[in-house]
Amino acid sequence: MRRRRNVKIVATLGPASSDYQMIRALFEAGADVFRLNMSHGSHDDFRARHAIIRQIEKDTGRPIAILADLQGPKLRLGTFKNGKEELENGQAFRLDLDETPGDAKRAYLPHKEIFDALEPGASLLVNDGKIRLKVGECGADFANCTVVAGGEISDRKGVNVPDVVLPLAALTKKDRADLEVAFEAGVDWLALSFVQRPADVEEARGLVKGRAAIMVKVEKPAAVNVFDKILESCDGVMVARGDLGVELPVHAVPPLQKRMIRKCRAAAKPVIVATQMLESMIESPMPTRAEVSDVAAAIYEGTDAVMLSAESAAGDYPVEAVTTMNNVALEVESDPTYRNVIEASRGAEKNSIADAIVSAAREIAETTDVNAIGCFSQSGTTVYLVARARPRVPIIALTSEVDTARRLSLTWGAHCVVTEEVGRFKEAVVRAVRAALADDFATAADQIVVTAGVPFNQPGTTNIVRVAPCDERLIYRAEPE
Repeated sequence: MRRRRNVKIVATLGPASSDYQMIRALFEAGADVFRLNMSHGSHDDFRARHAIIRQIEKDTGRPIAILADLQGPKLRLGTFKNGKEELENGQAFRLDLDETPGDAKRAYLPHKEIFDALEPGASLLVNDGKIRLKVGECGADFANCTVVAGGEISDRKGVNVPDVVLPLAALTKKDRADLEVAFEAGVDWLALSFVQRPADVEEARGLVKGRAAIMVKVEKPAAVNVFDKILESCDGVMVARGDLGVELPVHAVPPLQKRMIRKCRAAAKPVIVATQMLESMIESPMPTRAEVSDVAAAIYEGTDAVMLSAESAAGDYPVEAVTTMNNVALEVESDPTYRNVIEASRGAEKNSIADAIVSAAREIAETTDVNAIGCFSQSGTTVYLVARARPRVPIIALTSEVDTARRLSLTWGAHCVVTEEVGRFKEAVVRAVRAALADDFATAADQIVVTAGVPFNQPGTTNIVRVAPCDERLIYRAEPE
């Protein structure tokens, strides 16, 4: 089974997509990566869905990536005496550490770290920014605020603090427990929520110990401010537009999305665009035109993947949502303007032998009659470098490491194939040719480009590029290496 598009689709699983039949239907409709959101459901739910995905992987013979998304530090109000209150613009409202249920004048905010970091003039956002408070006098256990934007406030609504870096641990006690369950099952990517600084990523990396690739969800202004350093410290990025659009003006998010995609691509690290992509399909079998344009815009910008959240996890039309994303991707990638945009945004990153080799492979593929680029890679780095340039021909990612193949399933254009270890370059060429023929990338009359590193099975040794015929008889007639 091969995709006829390059951008990847991430589908979140949940109550609407929890059995084998539905998850298999989502995969066949186009999902390449499954996100398991650890903010919801039990550990048993997680294990059950994980087992189903691995069974589908076995049944279809295709590597599938699993992304475990940690909840991160959730900041919430306490309860209210009457369950809810109405706040008016301009009124005074106090937040404090008093556990007494709140009323129209005050509320319990059980997060001392917020009070420790607040300064006069800071903003506090409640319930996804629907209520906005401006901090006046504040101290170690209170903040006297003025209501800037009023409305209904109720039990345990979320609180965002966009103006300050909070002294919060990168991983909560719940995250640490979830992390061990995820690794016990075996996940490929771990998404970190509410990252504020590179040190948050490094703390997580110390716990991960190489058992998964680390993806940072950019959803805090603090993370945007140090994005370049965070990008250096992580393996991939999710542009999490939900909280980002709460803590920043909504009109600031589209240019940030574009800049982050370009920086990730230049760094050869996968990037996902997420949140509200086809939101109306939670309840409707058809998306809005604006939603389709949003998905298309992310694809034109060169993102590695687009993501469905509640649409596939809890919506009424999960398969239709994946199908819609797949169809939008096919249409966009067949548009000549897409190639113009993608190629105009290519960088000139040639800092190593591997950079030069993959650049040569792409140029050969695009200037001659070649059907695909076959990349042998143990760590996946060569595939990331090839994908960075967004070549016009498919990328066949060959590796003997199943974990690498799964992680690469998130990468733009990568068709992942698990193969046995090879010891000679000619053997690698034959494996690449067989994969190209088996998965309908070429016929025996065609040619492919093959890249690999000698000595084999050592990360970071990419140093050979060759144009190979897809007729094995011609390969064996060639002079020995």
